[in-house]
Amino acid sequence: MTQGFSTRAIHAGAAPDPVTGSRATPIHQTTSFVFKDVDHAARLFGLQEFGSIYTRITNPTTAVLENRIADLEGGTAAVAFASGHAAQFAVFHVLLGPGDHFVAARQLYGGSLNQFTHSFAKFGWSVDFFDHHDLDALRAAIRPETKAVFIESIANPGGIVTDIEAIAQVAHAAGIPLIVDNTMASPYLVRPIEWGADIVVHSLTKFIGGHGNSIGGVVVDSGRFDWGAQAGRFPTLTEPLSFYAGLDIHDTFGAIGLGPDGSAVNISLAITLRVFTLRDLGAALSPFNAFLILTGVETLPLRMQRHADSALAVARWLEARPEVAWVSHAGLPGDPSFERARKYSPRGAGAVFTFGLHGGYEAGVKLVSSTRLFSHLANIGDTRSLIIHPASTTHRQVPDHLKAGAGAGPDVVRVSIGLEDVADILADLEQALTTP
Repeated sequence: MTQGFSTRAIHAGAAPDPVTGSRATPIHQTTSFVFKDVDHAARLFGLQEFGSIYTRITNPTTAVLENRIADLEGGTAAVAFASGHAAQFAVFHVLLGPGDHFVAARQLYGGSLNQFTHSFAKFGWSVDFFDHHDLDALRAAIRPETKAVFIESIANPGGIVTDIEAIAQVAHAAGIPLIVDNTMASPYLVRPIEWGADIVVHSLTKFIGGHGNSIGGVVVDSGRFDWGAQAGRFPTLTEPLSFYAGLDIHDTFGAIGLGPDGSAVNISLAITLRVFTLRDLGAALSPFNAFLILTGVETLPLRMQRHADSALAVARWLEARPEVAWVSHAGLPGDPSFERARKYSPRGAGAVFTFGLHGGYEAGVKLVSSTRLFSHLANIGDTRSLIIHPASTTHRQVPDHLKAGAGAGPDVVRVSIGLEDVADILADLEQALTTP
C-alpha cells in the first residue's frame, strides 16, 4: 500500500543506522570510504556495484536525502548538489554540447535568467525565451539543435502557475525533455512528473530545507524519458564513454528492473549526473547540509500548508489596501492563474507572490526599508516572512526589457510569507505602508 505524503516525508529512503541503531540519519562527515577488498573497489569504480567511494560523488547521509526527494516527487532517482544553481547547471552539462540550444520560459527567477543568458554562453550554449502562455512561440523557438525546454512550476517572483501538461506535450512532440524547477511549490503543492515533466530541479535552500540555514540543490530523474529513442541527440547518455571503458549509460541503466507499475526503471540521467558531472565538476552537497535539509523535509507538509494558507490571507488583505495597485496571487479568484492553480496546486498557490504599489519604484524601495517583522533579504521559503524589491536587487542585472516579462517591473514587491501569526504579518505591512 502506498503511504501518504507526510509519512514518506519522514521515513522515505531512511532506516535506523545498522551499526549504531541511531533513529535519526547520522551525519557521515567523512571524505572517503574503505573498500572491502580490491575486487570491491574495482566493481565500484566500474559502475558494476553501487556504493560510497568519495563524498564528492556519494555519501550515505546525502543518499537518504536524495532517495527521499525522489520518492516525494515520484521519480526513479535523484542527485544532490551544493546549490540549486549547481543542480541546474549540472542538467544542462549532461544534455548540451557546444552550439546546442534550449528554450526557457521568460517567467523565471532573475538568477536563472542571468545564468542562462550570460554564464551559459561561455560554454557555447544558447537560449531563447518564450512567454509561458504562448505555446506557438514555444513551438517556433524549437530547432534541430534544441535539447530541452525549461520552466518553473510556479514562477518566481510573480507566483504565476505554469501549464506544465501543455508545455510537456509540445516538448515531447519535438523529442526533447521538459525540465521543471519546482522550488516555489515543493512536491507537497505540485508534482510536475505527474503532468509530464521529465526532469525536476529544486533549490533545497528554499521550502524543502525551509529554515534558511543551509544551501543545496537536487535533480530528480523521472525515469520516463526514452533517451535511446533520440540516438545521436544526447551523446553523453547514449554513446560509448571513453572515460568509462566504452560504457553506454542508457544501454546499461535505461532498464535496470521493473517499478511498482511494471514499467522499466530508467536512471540513466541520474547516473550520468553522478559519475560524470558531479565527479568531474565537484559541486557536492556537504553531509552536514544534507542532514539539516533532511530535518526540514520531515515537516514540509505542515509548513507548506501553513505558508500557503497565510499567503492567501495576506494577498486578500493587500487587495483591499488603497496603496496597492494590484496583487498577483494565483489563489485569488480574479487572478489569471486561478484555474491553473486549482488544477496543478489544489492545496494552495504557495507562499511567494508579488504586488505593485501606486508609487512605483520609489514606493517599493520605501516599503521594504520600513518593515520590522519582515526580513529584507534575497531568499524565499524561510520560516520567517521575507520581502524584497526585485527590480533593485534580484533582477537588477536583468535587462529592462526582460524585467517586466519576468514579473519584476519597477513597482513590484515580492513577499515570501512565513510561519508567524497572520495578524502580526499584517500589522507589520500596515505600519510599513503608512510610514511617512
